[in-house]
Amino acid sequence: MPKISARGVRLPASPIRKLAPYADAAKREGVKVYHLNIGQPDLPTPQKALDALKHVTRTTLEYSPSDGYRPLREQLVRYYGRFGITLSQDQTIVTTGGSEALLFTFLSCLDPGDEIIMVEPGYANYLSFAVTAGVTVKTVTSRIENGFSLPPVEDFEAAITPRTRAILICNPNNPTGYLYSEQELFRLRDIVRDHDLYLISDEVYREFRYTDEPYLSALHLEGIEQNVILVDSVSKRYSECGIRIGNVVTRNRDIHDTIMKFCQARLSPPLLGQIVAEASFEGTEEYQKACFEEYLARRDFFIKGLNEIPGVYSPMPRGAFYTVASLPVDDAETFCRWLLTDFRWEGETVMMAPCAGFYNNPEIGKRQVRLAYVLKKEDLARALTILRHALEAYQNR
Repeated sequence: MPKISARGVRLPASPIRKLAPYADAAKREGVKVYHLNIGQPDLPTPQKALDALKHVTRTTLEYSPSDGYRPLREQLVRYYGRFGITLSQDQTIVTTGGSEALLFTFLSCLDPGDEIIMVEPGYANYLSFAVTAGVTVKTVTSRIENGFSLPPVEDFEAAITPRTRAILICNPNNPTGYLYSEQELFRLRDIVRDHDLYLISDEVYREFRYTDEPYLSALHLEGIEQNVILVDSVSKRYSECGIRIGNVVTRNRDIHDTIMKFCQARLSPPLLGQIVAEASFEGTEEYQKACFEEYLARRDFFIKGLNEIPGVYSPMPRGAFYTVASLPVDDAETFCRWLLTDFRWEGETVMMAPCAGFYNNPEIGKRQVRLAYVLKKEDLARALTILRHALEAYQNR
C-alpha cells in the first residue's frame, strides 16, 4: 500500500475538533452537548450582510481578482483608518479566511527548515501551518500563574538561532484571551528590529478588547514597518465564520508580491463571501457595540462561575472570547473525552478543547482546557453546572 506523506503524519489533529466524533455520537443518543470547544459565535450575522447575499443579482458567479475585489479592499483601508492605521488598497490582500492569510505568509517569509518563534499556548492551527510549510517551531511559554502575560525578553533571545526568521503573536490572544500591553509590544518591536525578523501579528479579535487602554496594533509600531505582516478576518467580528473571508496586510512590497503569487495559484477568494463582507463594514456600528457588550457580560459571568468551582482556576481574559482554565484532573483530554462518552447530567454534557494541543510541549497544558464563552448566559450557566457535577463524579469514580 502506498505510504502517507511524512508531512501528513506530522500534522497534528485539531484539539478543537478531534473529539467531535464523540460529541456526534452523544447527540445521536439524544444528549444535548454544550459546545465550549470552538469559537463559533451564536450571535446573528448583521442583517445588512445577509440582505446583500439574498439580493445577489449576478447571472454568473465569476472568479474575482486574486487579491480580492477592489471595493472590498477599499473598505478594509477605511476600516483600518478608524484605528489610526494608514494604508492603501494595494497593501492588503483578501484571502480565504485568516487561515489562508497565515499559511501564505509562512510560505512567503519562511523556507523549509527555517524557524519561527511562537508564544504558547497558541492557536493550535499555527502548528499545522508550520508543518505544512516545513517550518520548525520554537516556543516561549506564557504561564497561567501570571495571566499568560508576554514571556520575558530573555526567553525570546534564548530561542533565537541563525535559522530564526519570524515571531508570531495573536493579540488579543486565542486561546488565552490575553491582551498585550503597549510595553510588551514595544519589547517585541525591539527584538524584531535588533534581529531583523518578521513580526506576524494575528489580530482577528481586535474588536473584543475589554480595557480602556489605547489600542495598539503591530502596524502602529515605528521602526519595523517593513517587518510587520498583519493577519485578519471578518469571521468573529461579524459572526461570519462560514463565508471564509480574511486578509493579510503588509507594507513590505516584496512580501506582498510573493503572497500574490500564492493567491494567483489558488485563483481567487470566495465570491459570495466577499459580497457579504463588503456589506458588513458600513452601517454596522450599533451591531458591533451590542456584540461587544454581550461578550463582556458573558466573560464576567463565565469567569466568575468557573472560579467558583472547586479546583478550577481561570485568569480574567482581557480580550477575545476565550479563556484557558486549569482543572483538578490528571489529564484534561481524557476528562474531555469522558464527558462525551460516559457523563450525562439530566441528559446533557459539555464539550471542551483539551489544551495540550495548544502547546508545542503538550505536557505543559495537560491539565488545562480552552473554553469559548460564545453561548448565551443561560447556556453558559447550564454548562457550568454540568462541569461542576462532572468534576465531582470524575474524582469519585
